[in-house]
Amino acid sequence: MEVLPDRNARYRDAQYWDERYTREESFEWFGDFSKFQHLLVQHVGTEESILMLGCGNSSLTWDMYQTGFSFITSVDFSSVCVETMAQRHPHHPGLSWLCMDVRRLAFPDGVFDVVVEKGTLDAMLVEETDPWNISYSGRKEVHQVLSEVSRVLTPGGRFISVTFAQPHFRKRLYARTEYGWSVKHYHYGDSFHYFLYVLTKGEELNPEDAALERRILTETDAPPTVMAVQEVENEDFLNSIDL
Repeated sequence: MEVLPDRNARYRDAQYWDERYTREESFEWFGDFSKFQHLLVQHVGTEESILMLGCGNSSLTWDMYQTGFSFITSVDFSSVCVETMAQRHPHHPGLSWLCMDVRRLAFPDGVFDVVVEKGTLDAMLVEETDPWNISYSGRKEVHQVLSEVSRVLTPGGRFISVTFAQPHFRKRLYARTEYGWSVKHYHYGDSFHYFLYVLTKGEELNPEDAALERRILTETDAPPTVMAVQEVENEDFLNSIDL
């Protein structure tokens, strides 16, 4: 696949994505909408206002729109991506495409019922080598995104996160009282599981997740790594998985 970067760090580089989007029609991380639609529709209403983070050239926004979700704002930090997707889907009321950094969302507080991300946080963490011990810079960037997500959500709003990160890793980042949400997770796929997290603003962490947060805040020694990190030097492992 000729669009692959020469090093993982480039996944964080807008210039890389600008170049890639000039050559690549579409790419789906973790399966297309049909693979997890049965989960998402349980938590998102068709008339709700949806923000899609790091939309890329995925068909997710368009697939959801065709399914009946009427109001979707899609953002990406690649201007080439945003221009391409806007040209690909013109004249559709309720769809908008904006160039924006997900760490600094240019929206007022409490304007979206739902925020969706699919693989965006994974791309931001692609240089991490130990999922038990995310680097300070990695934690800081994720915190910036999650703080912004919480800020723009309405009371009762939901953050939907689609990822390959297992709960014992990803909850260490999501289960934080300051975000003001509860954390639930589901999985999809057969031989390989992906995960869909639903974080509901205005609900408290359950006792287990609250205890996890306290433990993380007080621990001084990182727990041993008991699982090998899946190497993501390329995207072939995503293409070879038959969901």
